[in-house]
Amino acid sequence: MESKLVKPADGKLGVLCVGLGAVSTTFIVGTLMCRKGMGLPGGSITQMAKIRVGRGQEKQYKKIGEIVPLADLKDLEIGAWDIFTDTAYESALHAEVLKPHDIEPVKDELQKIVPMTAAFDPTYVSRLHGSHVKTAGSRWELAEQLREDIRRFKAEHNCSRIVVIWAASTEKYIPYDETVHKSLADLEAAMKADDREHISPSMCYAYAAIAEGAPFVMGAPNLCIDIPAMWEFADKQNVPLAGKDFKTGQTLMKTVLAPMLRTRCLGLAGWFSTNILGNRDGEVLDAPENFKTKEVSKLSVIDTILDKDEQPDLYSDIFHKVRINYYPPRGDNKEGWDNLDIFGWMGREYGMQIKIDFLCRDSILAAPLMLDLVLCADLAARAGRKGIQTWMSFYLKSPMHDYTRGIAPVHDLFQQYVMFKNAIREMGGYEADEEID
Repeated sequence: MESKLVKPADGKLGVLCVGLGAVSTTFIVGTLMCRKGMGLPGGSITQMAKIRVGRGQEKQYKKIGEIVPLADLKDLEIGAWDIFTDTAYESALHAEVLKPHDIEPVKDELQKIVPMTAAFDPTYVSRLHGSHVKTAGSRWELAEQLREDIRRFKAEHNCSRIVVIWAASTEKYIPYDETVHKSLADLEAAMKADDREHISPSMCYAYAAIAEGAPFVMGAPNLCIDIPAMWEFADKQNVPLAGKDFKTGQTLMKTVLAPMLRTRCLGLAGWFSTNILGNRDGEVLDAPENFKTKEVSKLSVIDTILDKDEQPDLYSDIFHKVRINYYPPRGDNKEGWDNLDIFGWMGREYGMQIKIDFLCRDSILAAPLMLDLVLCADLAARAGRKGIQTWMSFYLKSPMHDYTRGIAPVHDLFQQYVMFKNAIREMGGYEADEEID
């Protein structure tokens, strides 16, 4: 059996977070605490899960780090960009996600994480106003400044590799435009022409990361790396991409419940979802143009799981509605409420309901996803993988896929986990022995 060569995780891995808010600081504090043996990496597949490798008498269950060479937490050097000047320590206290007794033991390390000036355009996030931002004559100049930030951080912290991950706010919705987003040449021309309508700040971060040979992970539903121009660039630079939108609360539940309905051949008449959220993300999503970006991401989930063409009697007429409401008293403690109207034996006349009230903590669920996505993106780069990493869809709400070739995304959480495990097995030199039905 031929195994895929994975380069060892030698040296330091620089992790550059776009945004130093609640999600990033929860990830940073938790990572620093865990590497001191003072925290539990709960929710992190790379740190806690075991995967079967081999069959029959050769069968073994191993942690992922025992199968493939993951970067060690002690080798992570973390930096960030943000529109505010607060250090990671100040930002973590301000976010009020983690309690002071979990922040203070790593105070010294957190105070050293001082954000770089951000690439920011208030027309893309109208509810936020920060002054710690870059000035540039064009989107191209902005990307060049970000490239310089990456190079400087890498040199100053003696990093052998860099991963860039977006954990900032959701940008306003922009549709795919074939004249700008289809080819790398058109994208670069638009950046040089300072086309602010079609080139978002997040695209500048992604372009800069790819140009510097750094894997880029998109943790929001922005139109960014899910365009052919970025795939072309990633292929040219041999850089892995993963996205988009961290799969945390409500959508996580959808990727579990929808497969249950399909497996039991139960019909779905309607699915109503609403959220209340009081953190900075909730404030941003209170703006209709930003909510539109999130809505498209959330609405796409069940369509590929509950296929109306495969089962028209059960799924041809689903009414699916999603709402997000900004409610400051909750802070980071998000509530996701779902109502499902389902039917089965003898049809819709004998309808039933499922109601779910998920009282979750947004950043507590997102932080381990950030850790895993960073480690997996770095692993993919060392394994010589480039472009869209579909095996990382397990962590993402709106998985990237090559829609230009008619490829549909996989949303079913359990099928995504099979894809994830098979990729780990392959990179570890084992047989990818599970199939997706």
